[in-house]
Amino acid sequence: MSRGAVTPGGPRVQAPQNLAAGASLVALALFAWWAGAELETGTLRSMGPGMLPRAVTVLVGLTGLALVVLSLVKEGDPLGRWPLRGPFFVALAVVAFALSIRTVGLALAGPLVALVSGAASPETRWKELVVFAIVITAFCIGLFRYALHLPIPILVLPGFVI
Repeated sequence: MSRGAVTPGGPRVQAPQNLAAGASLVALALFAWWAGAELETGTLRSMGPGMLPRAVTVLVGLTGLALVVLSLVKEGDPLGRWPLRGPFFVALAVVAFALSIRTVGLALAGPLVALVSGAASPETRWKELVVFAIVITAFCIGLFRYALHLPIPILVLPGFVI
């Protein structure tokens, strides 16, 4: 859709990028509302497990509606090409973490997720990313295993588990 496109009988879209973003947020909010429909909301005095997700869902939906309305009244950027590199490597990192955390432990899954997700940007500086991966993994081990006492395996090798 080009900038200022006129739809027959409808309002004029002046910011197609904002329209797409707003519609995406509204769709996400509707999905989240449906997915959390069975969670009890409770009351303000006694909040249920669905209170926060439902509140966030409403805020995301209202933000999406605001973007849709603004796309009709204020000029903005046109839709450009959608680079797939970033979403691909971030999704790949999530899958790699899910598959490796129980099989090799956090000591190897942590750097793996940092390095794979770092490939999402063409501007990645690999030496700095390796240092970051080591530091953030050490922080996560300290936080989740020792501070929060979560039963996450740190290192799993054949016949050896920490």
